[in-house]
Amino acid sequence: MHCPFCGHVETKVTDSRLAADGGQIRRRRECLSCGERFTTFETAELLMPRVIKSDGSREPFDERKLAHGMIKALEKRPVSAEAIEQAVSRICHKLRVFGEREVPARTIGEFVMEELRHLDEVGYVRFASVYRSFQDAEAFRDEVERLRHHRRRREEKRDSDQLPLLPGDPATLKSK
Repeated sequence: MHCPFCGHVETKVTDSRLAADGGQIRRRRECLSCGERFTTFETAELLMPRVIKSDGSREPFDERKLAHGMIKALEKRPVSAEAIEQAVSRICHKLRVFGEREVPARTIGEFVMEELRHLDEVGYVRFASVYRSFQDAEAFRDEVERLRHHRRRREEKRDSDQLPLLPGDPATLKSK
């Protein structure tokens, strides 16, 4: 590593620590020529797949574009920036694990829809209306009905996973 102060080619590492939840290594370095200290961050370079658009064209994956689309869908909704960042990170992780060099834009859209469904139902419907090119109110109604059905299934699963607090609990009696 070249010294950013004098340009000397030799530096020594004085301290290394994990940073960014283990995704980076922070290194304190000292120049062997001028003695100045500075910090570097080391991260793994992971290649994201190329996106195959609906018209057949291909473009590099752009995490900022993904985040912008989600932010737009969640505009004026009670979802924190941190929650959006985490959702974007999960989508990027899914794409890396997917293991393909090229991924259809449709697949990325489905990953976004899944994340938005968990974050905010209004944001989900907003995104779905653009993503699925709703043409009329009936399309909105159908999507909202699918969302309700999904929510009911999730609640039923949660209720069936819950253990009764007391013997003879009404929730237990209903399921028998």
